Order: sequence, then C-alpha cells, then structure tokens
Amino acid sequence: MSRRIVALLLSVLLLSVGWLGLSGLPLLVAFVPLLWMSAREEASRRGWWRMFGWALATFVLWNAATVWWIWHATPVGPIAATIVSSTLNMMAFMLYHTISKRAPKALAYTTLVAAWIATEYWYTVGDVSWPWLVLGNGFSHDVWAVQWYEWTGVWGGSLWVLVCNILIFEALEQRTMRRWVAVAGAVALPLAVSLGLWWSYEEPQGESVEVSILQPNVDCYDKFHGDERAQIANIFALLKEVPSTVDFILLPETALPGYYTEPHLSLGYPPRDEAAIWRQLRDTLRANYPQAMLVTGTNTRRFYPEGGATLTARSFGGGLKGDIFNTAVGVDTTAHKPLHHKGRLVIGVEKTPLWIFDVLDFLVIDLGGVVGQIGQGQRGTVFEHRGIRMGPAICYEGIYGEFFGDFVRRGAQYMAILSNDGWWGDTPGYRHLFSISRLRAIEHRRAIARSANTGRSGFISARGDVGTTLGWAERGVLTERVSLRDDCTLYTRYGDLLARIACYVTLLCVLYYVAYRVKRRNYLIS
Repeated sequence: MSRRIVALLLSVLLLSVGWLGLSGLPLLVAFVPLLWMSAREEASRRGWWRMFGWALATFVLWNAATVWWIWHATPVGPIAATIVSSTLNMMAFMLYHTISKRAPKALAYTTLVAAWIATEYWYTVGDVSWPWLVLGNGFSHDVWAVQWYEWTGVWGGSLWVLVCNILIFEALEQRTMRRWVAVAGAVALPLAVSLGLWWSYEEPQGESVEVSILQPNVDCYDKFHGDERAQIANIFALLKEVPSTVDFILLPETALPGYYTEPHLSLGYPPRDEAAIWRQLRDTLRANYPQAMLVTGTNTRRFYPEGGATLTARSFGGGLKGDIFNTAVGVDTTAHKPLHHKGRLVIGVEKTPLWIFDVLDFLVIDLGGVVGQIGQGQRGTVFEHRGIRMGPAICYEGIYGEFFGDFVRRGAQYMAILSNDGWWGDTPGYRHLFSISRLRAIEHRRAIARSANTGRSGFISARGDVGTTLGWAERGVLTERVSLRDDCTLYTRYGDLLARIACYVTLLCVLYYVAYRVKRRNYLIS
C-alpha cells in the first residue's frame, strides 16, 4: 500500500510541474508510476476497481494541483473542471488497463496513446471545453524543446509524452539494452530536431510594424461596476505615452466599458447616434497617431428582426431580441470599424451549453459584465490596416491551436491577444495563460503582441521567445517592432489532424479488442 501511495504522489508531482511555472520535461516519465501500478494489479474485477481508485485519485490530485486558482473566481469552477477532466482521463486509462489484462500488450499501448489524445481532443471541441491540461501544453516553458509543434501542434507533445512513458516503463521492466536504446531515441530525437529548428531559426528580414501595448491595470471585479469615466480617462492617459510612429495600438479585452450597438457602435436601443467614445478615439488618432489602428475589446449588441433571432439571443423587452458579444474593434482615422466576435467562450462565464442551460442555470458564474450565454463568433476575423493584416484573438481563443490558426489561414501576418485574466489573482493561472501563447506562436510561426487588463502583457516572437513584458498589477505601455510573415506552417494548414486520426485509431483498437475477445472465447469453447 505504501509503495502505491508513493507512486501515486510521484505521478501527481511529475504531471503537475509543467503548469506551475517549471519545466514540462518530467511529463516524459510522469505515467511510469501509474503503469507500474496497473501492471501489478491482478486481472480480476476486484483488481480493476482497485486500479480505478488509484488512477482516479491521481487525476483528481493532478487537477487540484494545477487548476485550484479558479477558486478565486468561483468555487464551482475547479470542481466542475476536475470532474470533466478526470472523467475523460479515466476513460482513456481504464480502457488501457482493461485491454492490458486481456489482450496483447501492443494493442493496450496503442489504445492508451490513441484514446488519451482522442479524449483530449473531445475536451477541446466539445460543448463543455476546458483543454488546459492537454499534455502538450505542459511544455510552454520549454519552447526550445518543441519547435516541431509547427508540424504537429500540441498533439505532437501529447504523443511524445505517452510514447516516452511507455518505452521507459518497458525498459525498466525488461532491463535490456535494446529497450534503453529505444528510450534514448524517443527522448533525444525530438529534442535534437527541435534544437536544430531553434538554432537555425532566423527572424524574417522583410516587413515589420511598430506595436504599442497598453495595460490599464483595472481591477477585474470593479471594472464592470466601477466608474466608467475614470476607466476611459485612464486609457487616454496611457495613450499619451504611446510613440507617434506606431502602426498598431492594442487595448485589452473589454477595455472600453459599456455596451455598443452594431454595426455603428451606437449607444442604446433602438440605435441612436455613434457613441462619443469612438469619435474621441478617432480624433485622438487623427491628431497624434495618423498612421495607426487602435484595437480594443468591448461588449457589443446586435438586434434581430422578428423571427430572425439566434438560439443565443436574449430578450431586451418590447419584443426586441438580440445577442451580446465579447468583441474586438478596430479604430483608425476613417469611419471604418472592423469587428471580431469572440469564438471560443469561457464555459460557465460566457457560455452555458444550451442543452443544460435550464437545468444548470443556478451554476452560472457571475464575474461581472455579461453572464451566462453570449453570442459566439464562428471564425477568426482579420483586421487590415495600411496593407498589414493582423488577427485580434480574444483571451480564451489563445488556448485553441486550430481556432487560433484560422486567423493565420485568413491572412494574419502577426497576432494580437486581448485578455482580461486578472480574475484569479496573482496565481499560476494568468502566468500559464501567457506562456501557452508561446506555443501558439510556434505552431503558426506568428509573432504575438498580448495586451492584458492586468496580469502579463508582452511580446512573443514567432520562435516563442518572450520580449518585454508588464507583470502583475503593473500599469504602463510597451512598444516593440513586430515581424510580419505570410507563410503557413504544416499545422496551420491541417490543424488538429493528428488528434482526429487518434479518434479513428481508438475506434479501431476497440473493435479489434472486441473481435479478439470473441475469437478467443470461441477458441476456448471449441
């Protein structure tokens, strides 16, 4: 019993460190203790349930160690995330454990790899989505080791982790030189390829743009109920620190308080004249930054004619229905204002799955501002200014590699992330959210400028290197030149192909296992 408890705690520690500001390389051995426990459980119903308990405790503690900070925003959050995440982890691991006791080892290991990646993918594309603990995300502090993400995305990292764990466990069990040679190859070859890409990488010598990032440092919990005039005054005070030569100015998610009606961003409903704030911003650009586009986050509304409302539309009284969107808005010296609606919504805060909305309405988390189900964008929208195309991703969209790539596929030459990630206080949450952006930069080879309301704002190169940053509770302006690129990586073109293949392989493994068991049973009977 004591050896199993030590093995359990060791797995939890090795699984967690990549999300706590340290290296993710311990992930390469993090499953070995679990595999050891699985191998030593007897092939009986009692043994199955014992392994179920050990595995469940491991995954629950892994979640608790890495997502506890959500508690600062809502006590429901970490509990719900742990339930869903651990359930998917258990599906993959217990399927492996079951097959390993009744079928060839090769089939069991193939099932573990494919099923784990498949369940990670389901958590990414499902109606309830929180892909924080995708194994490949654990290397966000080791970008030198995963430069090949430009081919595979984070799913390549998950594949690497699982294969290395299996080979290391088998080497420890068999203790043969051939097994250790395989381990050395599995660990060293991806590192060597990555280091080759890392050392040979050169910043594009072509065009670049000057970008200024503003971090207003407004308390998230006061933001939606505080003094709107003071918030706007704070923004214009920061604008005075922006160099006159900039091409783009970035403000964070929901930086501008209030709700504005599309398409002209007027106040009130039915729509009235254009809101004064947009004229004030345009006049400021004309006077001081004539060649710049300002990109800011805000909340917008869109109203629908009778019979044309969407499923997410809400009633505004008088028979009027419409959607509220978390929106990025581009402002320049002209009247043109492109819009991007946030397409990946935070579960419980911005999105309650429609099929459970009525049942679980009491669980909706109130973080101020828009609560429950808001309107959802369907794609990445590119803003073009003076021939330069940029992608204005909003906060949570930076976790989704394939969706992030939609901006690039539509022509974005560099990426911005507008965020409002101070909900969790000074915890690992906002820090890891920033570091995950480094993986997006590698996957799509696009430089990223990240503007947070508070938390961590800064610049990230297309190699994943971090430039100047502003930390927790800092207020200020950062300005750097950002390189532009027009090429697309393999991952940008094909997205989560590796994960989709894993879904099919999982199905084939299950079918093969069923056929194997039927054939063996018939053989024993005959």
